[in-house]
Amino acid sequence: MDFNQLVQTVAIYALPVLFAITLHEAAHGYVARHFGDMTAYAQGRVSLNPTRHIDLVGTIIVPVLILVLSKLAGGAGLLFGWAKPVPVNYSALRRPRLHMMWVAAAGPGANLAMALAWAAVFKAADVLPANYFTQPALLMARAGIEVNVILMLLNLLPILPLDGGRIVASLLPSRLAWRYAKLEPWGLPILLLLLFTSALGVILAPMISFSYRVIGTVFQI
Repeated sequence: MDFNQLVQTVAIYALPVLFAITLHEAAHGYVARHFGDMTAYAQGRVSLNPTRHIDLVGTIIVPVLILVLSKLAGGAGLLFGWAKPVPVNYSALRRPRLHMMWVAAAGPGANLAMALAWAAVFKAADVLPANYFTQPALLMARAGIEVNVILMLLNLLPILPLDGGRIVASLLPSRLAWRYAKLEPWGLPILLLLLFTSALGVILAPMISFSYRVIGTVFQI
């Protein structure tokens, strides 16, 4: 892949990655506000403005590096990143254990909604008369589906502090939830170990493939 192709690839993925990561966080803040926690709202984080959520390393540098390195290697790397975490005061929620589950689920839910929206864009670009924007729209929509499906499934893994871990903690009985929460300091090392041993890709690959098939069937793409 030459330099021009790399630039084109980064340009295609830029908007899907930016919105996938930042709107994921905004969704957490919105649902937390809905259930009584105004922390994120008071800090201006319940916003669709991506600049409120961008983390220089996690939102820009890491995704670009993964994308570039995977393309140079001729493979499809597991593209991921993060934004500034939205602050949530779980004790301020009206029903902390139950509402914690919905706050955690809001991020992956936002990624699912965006994956479906990008699928609709892909379908529209595919069926409408071809023009100058057709090919860029198809490529960007495909990237949007890919990025959001991966981030959704990654965050649903039952590993704290991922959203899936928060959901599991909210569903467990109080004593088990307390013991489970004590594992959180090990969450990031476990995630990095899975990533660098390629086990993370092996775990996610069947779920990603299934998600693509479902979206493809629904939108006939």
